[in-house]
Amino acid sequence: MAEEVLTETLEPKKYINFKKVRVNPNIVLSIEEAGKTVDAIKSTEKVAKIVTTILTYLFILVLALTVLFPFYWMIITSLKQRTEIIATNQTFFPNIVMWSNYSYVFSVFDFTGYMFNTIIVAIFSTAGTLLTTIFAAFAFARLQFKGRDAVFAIFLMTMMIPGEMMVISNYLTVSAFGWISDQTRLEAYLCMIVPFVVSVFHIYLLRQNFKQIPNELYLAAKVDGKSDWAFLWKVMVPLAAPTLISVTILKFMGTWNSYVWPQLVTKNDDFRLISNGLRGSAFQDIDTGQVEYGFQMAASVCVTVPLFLLFIFFRKYIMKGVGRAGIKG
Repeated sequence: MAEEVLTETLEPKKYINFKKVRVNPNIVLSIEEAGKTVDAIKSTEKVAKIVTTILTYLFILVLALTVLFPFYWMIITSLKQRTEIIATNQTFFPNIVMWSNYSYVFSVFDFTGYMFNTIIVAIFSTAGTLLTTIFAAFAFARLQFKGRDAVFAIFLMTMMIPGEMMVISNYLTVSAFGWISDQTRLEAYLCMIVPFVVSVFHIYLLRQNFKQIPNELYLAAKVDGKSDWAFLWKVMVPLAAPTLISVTILKFMGTWNSYVWPQLVTKNDDFRLISNGLRGSAFQDIDTGQVEYGFQMAASVCVTVPLFLLFIFFRKYIMKGVGRAGIKG
């Protein structure tokens, strides 16, 4: 019996005393106290997370209101009387809703003609941009030729040049083609379409998307005897559909909002785009000569709403296309 007691005393303990939890050499907490401490830490972290989330959404809400407020003010101004618009104390909702402002705008403003010009220029400009973008992006992403990377670097450097600096050279070019003097409608359309069928930004966007497609697909197509043309249209273009949709929408919106260049190269008001027509239409009172801001804002709403709806319905494609172009691998 003595040997057994001695053996138990000399052997190391093979168990841990869970009655006490030693956190610090000078602090000993019971299991209940340790549990309360952990719960308190978790509760504090949860409260901090909730507060951070609330502050984040409040910040986003403030930014959203800041962006949307000018559009809201444009809409309510389009529904106000002139006396209410120029009043010292502004209201955030019209006292009398003037829907007649819109009917007047449609009666005096040639929306049909300007819209026709804008749609024609936007469609052909977008189609030309898509073709040049697809071919250039495929060449920079898949084809191997001498000086490819150097040429692409030069392309990217041109993005640092403001577009306003190329207005004079573009004007001289289209003038040399004879599209300015004695201008016809077709020549006006060519002036607004041809100089902008190449977009370096869109080429870069699509090239990054093409580079994500595994090179093994290209090699397998070559083994099967497929040409580069067939591989481009049957494999790469379908896989890059979200980016191409983004390019289409962005280009269409850019053409819709064009003002400086169409105003410069068109010699006839009947050939200009919707933005030029809106800016050139001075809605004034015949008797007093005062500007009717309600009519002006109503016309602005009619021009802005189509683009706003276009973005609302296709925003996921824009986000997806731009997002995929920024992911390598």
